[in-house]
Amino acid sequence: MSEQMISLTIDGVQVEVPAGTSVLEAAKQAGINIPTLCYLKDINAIGACRMCVVETGGRALQAACVLPATNGMNVKTNTPKLRAYRKTLLELVLSAHDKKCLTCVRSQNCELQKLCKDLGVENGDAYAGKQNQYDVDDASPCIVRDNNKCILCRRCVAVCSKVQNVGVIGPVNRGFNTAIESPWNMKLAQMGCINCGQCITACPVGALHEKDSTDVVWSYLADPDLHVVVQPAPAVRAALGEEFGIPMGTSVTGKMAAALRRLGFDRVFDTDFGADLTIMEEANELIARLQNGGVLPMITSCSPGWIKYCETYYPEFLDNLSTCKSPHEMLGAVIKSYYAEKAGIDPAKIRVVSVMPCTAKKFEAGRAELSANGYPDVDAVVTTRELARMIKQAGIDFNALPDEDFDDLLGESTGAGVIFGATGGVMEAALSTAYETITGSKLENVEFQAVRGIEGIKEATVDIGGTPVSVAVANSTGCASKLLDAVKRGEKQYTFIEIMGCPGGCVNGGGQPIVPSQVRMTCDPRVLRAQALYQEDADKPLRKSHENPEIKQIYDEYLGKPNSHRAHELLHTTYEKRPLYTE
Repeated sequence: MSEQMISLTIDGVQVEVPAGTSVLEAAKQAGINIPTLCYLKDINAIGACRMCVVETGGRALQAACVLPATNGMNVKTNTPKLRAYRKTLLELVLSAHDKKCLTCVRSQNCELQKLCKDLGVENGDAYAGKQNQYDVDDASPCIVRDNNKCILCRRCVAVCSKVQNVGVIGPVNRGFNTAIESPWNMKLAQMGCINCGQCITACPVGALHEKDSTDVVWSYLADPDLHVVVQPAPAVRAALGEEFGIPMGTSVTGKMAAALRRLGFDRVFDTDFGADLTIMEEANELIARLQNGGVLPMITSCSPGWIKYCETYYPEFLDNLSTCKSPHEMLGAVIKSYYAEKAGIDPAKIRVVSVMPCTAKKFEAGRAELSANGYPDVDAVVTTRELARMIKQAGIDFNALPDEDFDDLLGESTGAGVIFGATGGVMEAALSTAYETITGSKLENVEFQAVRGIEGIKEATVDIGGTPVSVAVANSTGCASKLLDAVKRGEKQYTFIEIMGCPGGCVNGGGQPIVPSQVRMTCDPRVLRAQALYQEDADKPLRKSHENPEIKQIYDEYLGKPNSHRAHELLHTTYEKRPLYTE
């Protein structure tokens, strides 16, 4: 059945779009940009900010984001009346806004700032008057919330409730006193917030941002008595370049390693090695559960946002979680044990800094159970955005850097490690190693296409040595909840489940470069960044974790074999049921 099309005119341009398309989307398809502020594609279309209003021939102006395009409609988006209206709206927003733009973390990447410049707002105090004053909520180890900068767009509310199914923030009070708060005005750290940071990437201004750890890292680097080791996650290399004007979807692995070295880190290792190590432990844990009647389905444990979600909202599945630490925590543990012994360095003098696409990793690093030999596995976590700020603070010309390699011993990785950053990547990597371990046969095609892509839930059945293994992949905790509810009702049975806390996986984590809403209308960072990782995977000479020579070396010299006693001491962990809120 062919799709019904409708025809309308926008600013004199004849446009044909499928029925059900909004005027905002129709204009975008015609190359006409209508200003937006509260709109976020597929997440928030509520017409609240009124920035996208258009004229359609009637007396009233209508919000294009919620206005369906109809046959014969004649739309005007750029009249003197509309320009004056939008400029007044911005001046009214500024009247209640904390205008400390020079010191704001979102300066030059703020949608409000850009609109004011584009629409010629010259007087931010045109409607100066009373302003509400709010305490900054910085109790969380991951997320800072500053309502003095909030413009009440509700994009954070929408992503938290509709996408993540968490819903720990929402509007309270009415009129001038409306604010985005947690229930009972509690802090995020007291609520069932999973620290995913999707609210940050949805926010158009600086009302939400990550808890900054750069000062801590700078202090490590300045201390001559410390040996400071850094490790960047797979997804970081697929997005860091965006902070320096490099097109989205470009892998900058070599430049990233060079930049980290120039910042002064003593060793530049790779979390991709930790991902390969995770697969060795996780694949063999799955095999052991299959062969010994263990708890199934086994569920991946790499995503700290998902882990906290499980601990808080689905504690009945805690025994299903793999006991494996996440890759950067595994690597931190072996840096302070295996590497420390090899290099002859006192672990007390080592500081491990992880560069992550994820704000929840900050909370994870502080978990008491994630320590080896009495030391935290990871001492500090900075996001992709924080690393970019450090590079700029150091005056490093990122685009002029040569490509450099990671340091030996814990810097080698396979394609299986790099695709950890995309939804389905952990599943692919684990299935490859599990298949060859069980069958003893070489797997020629390592690409499990059925678990690739950004669909919220993907299912497949994989034949491993004559045994059908039913698997599922979910990305976003909202999709995870749907999947787990189906398992609880007995509607679905699986052997192995991969869950990533963020939509699209780590490539779209809460610590990644922020993509403005207008850009999100024409491209999908989940897809483009994942493509960069899949290309790096395809270009790798080795694509299976168990083929990594440095992985073989660490087992031969130190760990013995996967799931050994020493491996469990260093590389595995436990979980706990968490309350929905704390006093």
